[in-house]
Amino acid sequence: MASDPARSFPSTEHWWWRNLPNILTSSRIILAIVLFAVLSFPHALAYWTGLAIFVVAAVTDFLDGFLARRFHLVTQLGRVLDPFADKLVVCGTFVFLVASPRMLDTPWGLRPWIVVVILARELLITGLRSFLEERQIDFSARWSGKVKMALQCLLAVIAFVYLALDEYQVREPAWCWIALVVLTYATLLITVYSGYQYVRIAAAHLKSLL
Repeated sequence: MASDPARSFPSTEHWWWRNLPNILTSSRIILAIVLFAVLSFPHALAYWTGLAIFVVAAVTDFLDGFLARRFHLVTQLGRVLDPFADKLVVCGTFVFLVASPRMLDTPWGLRPWIVVVILARELLITGLRSFLEERQIDFSARWSGKVKMALQCLLAVIAFVYLALDEYQVREPAWCWIALVVLTYATLLITVYSGYQYVRIAAAHLKSLL
């Protein structure tokens, strides 16, 4: 008979194991602070370092969610802290990336208004989720939200590489600019679509509450 994978892991009586997803989430908030401090000094080394920190933060995002679901370690604190940490890392990163003069000079590159759309979507959906879940209404992530998150992370990675190459005064390859432009507007479209999808679902629930 197949053994239970959970038996090979520490008992939930261990404080550190029971709270491991929340520890990972908290570490992501600390990583975000370090990331923003690094990006305050725009230079090739800062962008490469920022890229490494961003990737580590993205990995912790995957791990805390996986552990929480797989080993039933979901907590109320985690349900609040995890989306906050995600949005802090991603949205904060975009704010710093779009502040680069080189990004603003890039044809069809990331623009402040695109970042504003991303921020507005995240704030709106976070507010709706908080309101509905307080009333015991399920408002969990849809496929569009997961695709949106994946594209946002890919866009950030390409933007880091693009800016780092420019700081080295190396002509960035055509594929890098093309990838930046494609991901920028693909991310914009899925952000708007997923926002619409969540608002439509929330509207249906709100009607039942009125």
